[in-house]
Amino acid sequence: MPRAVLDACEPGGTRVDSNRDLEDSTSVCYRMAPDKSMLDGAASCVDQAACASRLTAADNDSNRMPPCLLSEQQHSIVDIGGVHRIALMITPQNQGAAIDQAWEAISTIRVILSQQSVSMKMVQQTVFVRSAEDIPAFRGLFEAYFGEETPASNYIVQPPCGGQALAIEAWAIGGDQVEISYLERDVVSVDYASMKWVYLSGISPSISAAAAYEQSESCLAQLHQRLDRVGATLSEVPRVWLYQGGITEEEGGIERYRELNRARTDYFDSLSARGAMRTSQQSIVYPASTGIGTNGTSLVLSAMVLQTPRDDVRWVALENPGQTSAFDYEKKFSIKSPKFSRAMAVITDEYATIWISGTASILDSETVHIGDIEKQTHQTIDNMERLIAEENLAAHGFKGCGATLQDLAKVRVYIKHVEDYEKCRDICEARFGSLPTIYANADVCRPDLLVEIEGVAFTTV
Repeated sequence: MPRAVLDACEPGGTRVDSNRDLEDSTSVCYRMAPDKSMLDGAASCVDQAACASRLTAADNDSNRMPPCLLSEQQHSIVDIGGVHRIALMITPQNQGAAIDQAWEAISTIRVILSQQSVSMKMVQQTVFVRSAEDIPAFRGLFEAYFGEETPASNYIVQPPCGGQALAIEAWAIGGDQVEISYLERDVVSVDYASMKWVYLSGISPSISAAAAYEQSESCLAQLHQRLDRVGATLSEVPRVWLYQGGITEEEGGIERYRELNRARTDYFDSLSARGAMRTSQQSIVYPASTGIGTNGTSLVLSAMVLQTPRDDVRWVALENPGQTSAFDYEKKFSIKSPKFSRAMAVITDEYATIWISGTASILDSETVHIGDIEKQTHQTIDNMERLIAEENLAAHGFKGCGATLQDLAKVRVYIKHVEDYEKCRDICEARFGSLPTIYANADVCRPDLLVEIEGVAFTTV
């Protein structure tokens, strides 16, 4: 299956030479079909009659673009109660200067958003980059294009496995009842249906923080300050991402990831002592989380907030029946264990959203299939499948609610060794089917883990 689905809106689906001169004004109107339409479901542009009926003259103009400006793309559309969401995965063609690839990605995003049935705005993006040197130019380009409506953005030095200068995972949202506020740089709030989501991105340590513990402590302190500024607390954070440079390297004989875990535990303990952590049945509820390596030696933290007065919105921290909870790991893995839930489900009377933490080839608490990328990839996906299954949610007190791999809207696949990319990708495509996916070259939190996968699933209740 091709990695991009481009449906020509001209009769007959005419193909266009990708080497056409950029100044040729006869470029074809391209409609980009979603890989998935989920829940309430939007019409697919594969139906050209439906595609044509929704196009106005202005739409036709906005969707005309030379095909050589379009990146490979995958996107899922999730419609729930009049709220239109898109999960986009954009990978430029692997040619040209880095800044040209960034322009190509923006052009593709523009086409996808402009072809939607409602006005859409980008609210959050994670930009996976090949080189840290390109980040200032990429950030400048995105801020120039989006202006005051620049999405909350992470720039992560995890090279795309295909060799591109960048790849983008983004979320866009629209709908009559949706209110979006760009509060400050890398802080965006989204309000609808008496729920307020806040995206906090791009948190990095102070310049003076060099060691892993100090960097983690600095980022968590800045997270706390941002939460204060938006009137939120950590008890309202269902999902966290930690991108750590040199994650498996040692400082003074101690692995950097273990020092991150120590700082995170100290922060959570301080909140718990003040009664500021979410609890369930007298146990602390930890956010779902990904802790993954990056190039370099710094740290980037990102988080998502959910605030609501609704009584029917329930949080369920999920653990995997085949794995020891990370927060119960033995000290041989980390003096202070990783404090996160395997997944976080937010459940209403109508639907559930499940954020799956970074998941790897671990059974109980031990790495399995050491040295075998194919078996580790299968085991990782098996673990995800079991985690979100109806049987597991029933074990957590929610019968009749669960998800399958087909309910995933998107995934990220972090691969330790880029030479394993094709084997890993082939398995992911076979297991997940047509699913928006980013493949990034990144170290995983244990030396013997070769792959880590995270995702988000949407399902009805």
